[in-house]
Amino acid sequence: MNRRTLGEIATFSSGLQRPECVRFGSDGTLYASDGRGGVSMIDEAGCSHLFKAGLTAELTEPLLPNGIHPERDGSFLIAHLGQFEGGIFRLLRDGELQPYLRSVDGMDLPPTNYVTRDANGRMWATVSTKLRPRSLDYRKSADTGFIVMDDGRGPRVVADGLRYTNECAVSPDGRWLYVNETFAKRTIRMPILGNGGLGPSEIVIELQSGEFPDGLAFDATGNLWIVCIFANSVVKVSPEGVRTTIISEPDEAYVADLESAYESDELTATHMASSGASPLKNISSIAFRPDNKIAFLGSLQGDRLLTFDWT
Repeated sequence: MNRRTLGEIATFSSGLQRPECVRFGSDGTLYASDGRGGVSMIDEAGCSHLFKAGLTAELTEPLLPNGIHPERDGSFLIAHLGQFEGGIFRLLRDGELQPYLRSVDGMDLPPTNYVTRDANGRMWATVSTKLRPRSLDYRKSADTGFIVMDDGRGPRVVADGLRYTNECAVSPDGRWLYVNETFAKRTIRMPILGNGGLGPSEIVIELQSGEFPDGLAFDATGNLWIVCIFANSVVKVSPEGVRTTIISEPDEAYVADLESAYESDELTATHMASSGASPLKNISSIAFRPDNKIAFLGSLQGDRLLTFDWT
Protein backbone atom coordinates (compact mmCIF):
# COMPACT_ATOMS: atom_id res chain seq x y z
CA MET A 1 0.00 0.00 0.00
CA ASN A 2 1.37 3.40 -0.98
CA ARG A 3 1.53 6.39 1.35
CA ARG A 4 -1.46 8.68 0.91
CA THR A 5 -0.86 12.27 -0.12
CA LEU A 6 -2.94 15.23 0.98
CA GLY A 7 -4.66 15.13 -2.40
CA GLU A 8 -5.88 11.60 -1.65
CA ILE A 9 -7.43 12.60 1.69
CA ALA A 10 -10.89 14.09 1.27
CA THR A 11 -13.10 16.12 3.57
CA PHE A 12 -16.26 14.40 4.71
CA SER A 13 -18.93 16.25 6.68
CA SER A 14 -18.34 19.61 8.33
CA GLY A 15 -19.74 21.86 11.05
CA LEU A 16 -18.62 19.49 13.78
CA GLN A 17 -16.69 20.43 16.89
CA ARG A 18 -13.74 18.41 18.18
CA PRO A 19 -14.75 15.14 16.46
CA GLU A 20 -12.12 13.26 18.48
CA CYS A 21 -13.63 9.79 18.07
CA VAL A 22 -15.24 8.21 15.00
CA ARG A 23 -17.17 4.94 15.21
CA PHE A 24 -19.64 2.91 13.16
CA GLY A 25 -22.82 1.53 14.67
CA SER A 26 -23.88 -2.09 14.14
CA ASP A 27 -26.13 -0.95 11.26
CA GLY A 28 -23.26 0.80 9.44
CA THR A 29 -24.16 4.36 10.50
CA LEU A 30 -21.22 6.67 11.12
CA TYR A 31 -20.99 8.65 14.37
CA ALA A 32 -18.50 11.13 15.81
CA SER A 33 -18.06 12.54 19.28
CA ASP A 34 -18.87 16.23 19.25
CA GLY A 35 -17.43 18.88 21.55
CA ARG A 36 -20.78 20.67 21.64
CA GLY A 37 -21.79 18.04 24.20
CA GLY A 38 -23.04 14.97 22.38
CA VAL A 39 -22.71 12.69 19.38
CA SER A 40 -23.12 13.60 15.71
CA MET A 41 -24.73 11.11 13.33
CA ILE A 42 -23.42 11.46 9.79
CA ASP A 43 -25.21 10.14 6.73
CA GLU A 44 -23.64 8.91 3.49
CA ALA A 45 -23.84 12.39 1.98
CA GLY A 46 -21.88 13.84 4.89
CA CYS A 47 -24.85 15.64 6.48
CA SER A 48 -24.74 15.56 10.27
CA HIS A 49 -27.31 15.58 13.06
CA LEU A 50 -26.28 16.30 16.64
CA PHE A 51 -27.71 14.34 19.55
CA LYS A 52 -26.92 16.87 22.27
CA ALA A 53 -26.94 15.91 25.93
CA GLY A 54 -29.16 17.86 28.28
CA LEU A 55 -28.06 19.12 31.66
CA THR A 56 -27.62 16.66 34.49
CA ALA A 57 -27.11 17.07 38.21
CA GLU A 58 -24.51 14.31 37.92
CA LEU A 59 -21.98 16.77 36.49
CA THR A 60 -20.83 20.17 37.72
CA GLU A 61 -19.15 20.90 34.37
CA PRO A 62 -20.20 20.57 30.71
CA LEU A 63 -20.06 17.11 29.17
CA LEU A 64 -16.95 16.69 26.99
CA PRO A 65 -17.41 13.54 24.89
CA ASN A 66 -14.15 11.82 24.09
CA GLY A 67 -14.50 8.13 23.27
CA ILE A 68 -17.96 6.97 22.20
CA HIS A 69 -19.60 3.61 21.57
CA PRO A 70 -22.91 3.33 19.67
CA GLU A 71 -25.15 0.80 21.44
CA ARG A 72 -27.50 -1.56 19.60
CA ASP A 73 -30.55 0.08 21.20
CA GLY A 74 -29.68 3.44 19.59
CA SER A 75 -28.13 5.04 22.67
CA PHE A 76 -24.45 5.91 23.08
CA LEU A 77 -21.88 5.23 25.76
CA ILE A 78 -19.72 8.32 26.24
CA ALA A 79 -16.40 8.72 28.05
CA HIS A 80 -16.48 12.12 29.76
CA LEU A 81 -13.09 13.83 29.59
CA GLY A 82 -13.80 16.69 31.95
CA GLN A 83 -11.37 19.05 33.58
CA PHE A 84 -11.71 17.28 36.91
CA GLU A 85 -14.62 14.85 36.54
CA GLY A 86 -14.89 11.67 34.54
CA GLY A 87 -17.04 8.61 34.10
CA ILE A 88 -19.06 6.77 31.50
CA PHE A 89 -22.50 8.12 30.59
CA ARG A 90 -25.33 6.84 28.43
CA LEU A 91 -26.81 9.37 26.02
CA LEU A 92 -30.31 8.72 24.71
CA ARG A 93 -31.39 10.19 21.40
CA ASP A 94 -33.84 12.56 23.08
CA GLY A 95 -30.92 14.15 24.95
CA GLU A 96 -31.35 12.39 28.27
CA LEU A 97 -27.97 11.76 29.87
CA GLN A 98 -27.77 8.89 32.33
CA PRO A 99 -24.82 7.96 34.56
CA TYR A 100 -23.50 4.54 33.56
CA LEU A 101 -20.27 4.24 35.55
CA ARG A 102 -19.00 6.94 37.93
CA SER A 103 -16.75 4.93 40.23
CA VAL A 104 -14.86 1.66 40.33
CA ASP A 105 -13.22 -0.25 43.18
CA GLY A 106 -14.26 2.53 45.57
CA MET A 107 -12.65 5.30 43.47
CA ASP A 108 -14.43 8.09 41.61
CA LEU A 109 -13.41 7.89 37.96
CA PRO A 110 -11.00 10.65 36.91
CA PRO A 111 -11.45 12.26 33.47
CA THR A 112 -12.14 9.27 31.26
CA ASN A 113 -10.64 8.80 27.82
CA TYR A 114 -12.35 5.98 25.97
CA VAL A 115 -15.12 3.37 26.04
CA THR A 116 -15.98 0.44 23.79
CA ARG A 117 -17.61 -2.97 23.79
CA ASP A 118 -16.20 -6.15 22.31
CA ALA A 119 -18.01 -8.89 20.40
CA ASN A 120 -18.91 -10.57 23.70
CA GLY A 121 -20.58 -7.44 25.04
CA ARG A 122 -17.87 -6.65 27.59
CA MET A 123 -17.31 -2.96 28.23
CA TRP A 124 -13.75 -1.65 28.24
CA ALA A 125 -12.92 1.88 29.40
CA THR A 126 -9.61 3.68 29.73
CA VAL A 127 -8.45 6.40 32.08
CA SER A 128 -5.25 8.08 30.93
CA THR A 129 -4.07 9.36 34.29
CA LYS A 130 -5.17 9.76 37.90
CA LEU A 131 -3.48 13.17 38.07
CA ARG A 132 -5.57 16.32 37.79
CA PRO A 133 -5.21 18.32 35.70
CA ARG A 134 -4.18 15.71 33.15
CA SER A 135 -1.36 17.92 31.87
CA LEU A 136 0.64 17.00 34.98
CA ASP A 137 1.11 13.57 33.38
CA TYR A 138 2.19 14.63 29.89
CA ARG A 139 5.49 12.99 30.79
CA LYS A 140 7.70 10.06 29.84
CA SER A 141 7.30 8.97 33.47
CA ALA A 142 3.50 8.80 33.26
CA ASP A 143 2.35 5.59 34.96
CA THR A 144 -1.08 6.13 36.53
CA GLY A 145 -3.30 5.09 33.61
CA PHE A 146 -5.68 2.18 34.02
CA ILE A 147 -8.32 0.07 32.28
CA VAL A 148 -11.79 -0.85 33.56
CA MET A 149 -13.73 -3.87 32.31
CA ASP A 150 -17.33 -4.88 32.95
CA ASP A 151 -18.45 -8.30 31.76
CA GLY A 152 -21.79 -8.26 33.57
CA ARG A 153 -20.27 -9.31 36.87
CA GLY A 154 -19.49 -5.77 37.92
CA PRO A 155 -16.91 -3.22 36.73
CA ARG A 156 -13.34 -3.64 37.96
CA VAL A 157 -9.84 -2.39 37.22
CA VAL A 158 -8.07 -5.03 35.12
CA ALA A 159 -4.83 -3.17 34.35
CA ASP A 160 -3.08 -0.36 36.21
CA GLY A 161 0.18 1.57 36.12
CA LEU A 162 -0.11 2.28 32.39
CA ARG A 163 1.64 5.12 30.61
CA TYR A 164 -1.20 7.45 29.64
CA THR A 165 -3.81 4.99 28.42
CA ASN A 166 -5.67 5.98 25.28
CA GLU A 167 -7.87 4.01 22.87
CA CYS A 168 -8.07 0.24 23.16
CA ALA A 169 -9.43 -2.56 20.97
CA VAL A 170 -9.92 -6.30 21.29
CA SER A 171 -8.17 -8.27 18.54
CA PRO A 172 -10.34 -9.93 15.88
CA ASP A 173 -9.68 -13.36 17.41
CA GLY A 174 -10.79 -12.12 20.84
CA ARG A 175 -7.55 -13.17 22.52
CA TRP A 176 -5.83 -9.82 23.12
CA LEU A 177 -6.60 -6.30 24.26
CA TYR A 178 -4.51 -3.77 22.33
CA VAL A 179 -3.88 -0.42 24.03
CA ASN A 180 -2.12 2.80 23.07
CA GLU A 181 0.17 4.30 25.73
CA THR A 182 0.41 7.84 24.43
CA PHE A 183 3.34 9.18 26.42
CA ALA A 184 5.32 5.98 26.16
CA LYS A 185 4.94 6.36 22.37
CA ARG A 186 4.00 2.73 21.98
CA THR A 187 1.16 0.25 21.51
CA ILE A 188 0.98 -2.76 23.80
CA ARG A 189 -1.26 -5.79 24.07
CA MET A 190 -2.38 -7.97 26.96
CA PRO A 191 -3.88 -11.46 26.80
CA ILE A 192 -7.52 -11.66 27.87
CA LEU A 193 -7.78 -14.37 30.52
CA GLY A 194 -10.66 -16.76 31.07
CA ASN A 195 -11.89 -14.82 34.09
CA GLY A 196 -12.00 -11.60 32.08
CA GLY A 197 -8.77 -10.27 33.56
CA LEU A 198 -5.65 -9.34 31.63
CA GLY A 199 -2.27 -11.00 31.57
CA PRO A 200 1.16 -9.35 31.37
CA SER A 201 1.64 -6.79 28.61
CA GLU A 202 3.95 -7.02 25.63
CA ILE A 203 5.02 -4.31 23.21
CA VAL A 204 3.45 -4.43 19.74
CA ILE A 205 5.26 -1.41 18.30
CA GLU A 206 7.42 1.43 19.57
CA LEU A 207 6.73 4.54 17.56
CA GLN A 208 9.13 7.13 16.24
CA SER A 209 10.06 10.66 17.25
CA GLY A 210 6.98 12.89 17.43
CA GLU A 211 4.56 9.96 17.07
CA PHE A 212 2.21 9.88 20.06
CA PRO A 213 -0.47 7.19 19.54
CA ASP A 214 -4.09 8.13 20.20
CA GLY A 215 -6.60 6.08 18.17
CA LEU A 216 -6.41 2.50 17.00
CA ALA A 217 -8.62 0.02 15.15
CA PHE A 218 -8.45 -3.22 13.20
CA ASP A 219 -9.49 -3.41 9.55
CA ALA A 220 -11.41 -6.30 8.01
CA THR A 221 -8.20 -8.16 7.11
CA GLY A 222 -6.66 -8.03 10.59
CA ASN A 223 -4.24 -5.13 10.19
CA LEU A 224 -3.86 -2.80 13.17
CA TRP A 225 -4.07 0.92 12.39
CA ILE A 226 -2.63 3.51 14.79
CA VAL A 227 -3.36 7.24 14.59
CA CYS A 228 -0.72 9.58 16.01
CA ILE A 229 -1.60 13.07 17.12
CA PHE A 230 0.94 15.89 16.71
CA ALA A 231 2.74 14.06 13.88
CA ASN A 232 -0.60 13.70 12.09
CA SER A 233 0.39 10.23 10.99
CA VAL A 234 -1.38 6.91 10.43
CA VAL A 235 0.62 3.73 10.83
CA LYS A 236 -0.50 0.27 9.71
CA VAL A 237 0.88 -2.82 11.46
CA SER A 238 0.31 -6.13 9.68
CA PRO A 239 -0.53 -9.33 11.59
CA GLU A 240 3.13 -10.26 11.05
CA GLY A 241 4.27 -7.04 12.74
CA VAL A 242 5.36 -5.13 9.63
CA ARG A 243 4.99 -1.36 9.92
CA THR A 244 3.83 0.81 7.02
CA THR A 245 3.33 4.58 7.27
CA ILE A 246 0.13 5.39 5.37
CA ILE A 247 -0.24 9.09 6.21
CA SER A 248 2.34 11.54 7.54
CA GLU A 249 1.55 15.25 7.36
CA PRO A 250 3.26 16.97 10.28
CA ASP A 251 4.25 20.57 10.80
CA GLU A 252 7.92 19.68 11.20
CA ALA A 253 8.84 22.76 13.27
CA TYR A 254 5.88 22.26 15.61
CA VAL A 255 6.68 18.57 16.11
CA ALA A 256 10.34 19.32 16.78
CA ASP A 257 9.38 21.88 19.44
CA LEU A 258 6.90 19.47 20.98
CA GLU A 259 9.42 16.60 21.00
CA SER A 260 11.97 18.85 22.69
CA ALA A 261 9.44 19.80 25.37
CA TYR A 262 8.58 16.13 25.86
CA GLU A 263 12.22 15.12 26.27
CA SER A 264 12.73 17.83 28.92
CA ASP A 265 9.45 17.09 30.75
CA GLU A 266 8.04 20.49 29.82
CA LEU A 267 5.07 19.41 27.70
CA THR A 268 1.97 21.45 28.56
CA ALA A 269 -1.70 21.77 27.70
CA THR A 270 -0.73 24.60 25.34
CA HIS A 271 1.18 22.15 23.16
CA MET A 272 -1.84 19.84 23.15
CA ALA A 273 -4.13 22.66 22.03
CA SER A 274 -2.36 23.07 18.69
CA SER A 275 -1.50 21.02 15.66
CA GLY A 276 0.85 23.62 14.23
CA ALA A 277 0.24 24.32 10.56
CA SER A 278 -0.76 20.76 9.63
CA PRO A 279 -4.05 20.78 7.70
CA LEU A 280 -5.03 17.50 9.36
CA LYS A 281 -5.66 19.25 12.71
CA ASN A 282 -4.30 16.52 15.00
CA ILE A 283 -6.00 13.42 13.66
CA SER A 284 -6.91 11.19 16.57
CA SER A 285 -9.17 8.28 15.59
CA ILE A 286 -9.92 5.94 12.69
CA ALA A 287 -12.92 3.83 11.67
CA PHE A 288 -13.56 1.61 8.65
CA ARG A 289 -16.85 1.52 6.76
CA PRO A 290 -18.06 -2.09 7.05
CA ASP A 291 -19.24 -2.49 3.45
CA ASN A 292 -16.32 -0.97 1.49
CA LYS A 293 -12.70 0.14 1.66
CA ILE A 294 -13.13 3.66 3.00
CA ALA A 295 -11.53 4.85 6.23
CA PHE A 296 -12.62 7.89 8.26
CA LEU A 297 -10.48 10.04 10.54
CA GLY A 298 -11.50 12.18 13.50
CA SER A 299 -9.38 14.98 14.97
CA LEU A 300 -8.81 17.05 18.08
CA GLN A 301 -8.75 20.49 16.46
CA GLY A 302 -10.85 19.94 13.36
CA ASP A 303 -14.48 20.68 12.53
CA ARG A 304 -14.90 17.90 9.96
CA LEU A 305 -14.04 14.28 9.27
CA LEU A 306 -11.47 13.16 6.73
CA THR A 307 -11.66 10.09 4.53
CA PHE A 308 -9.42 8.02 2.26
CA ASP A 309 -9.35 4.68 0.44
CA TRP A 310 -7.34 2.31 2.65
CA THR A 311 -6.87 -0.54 0.15
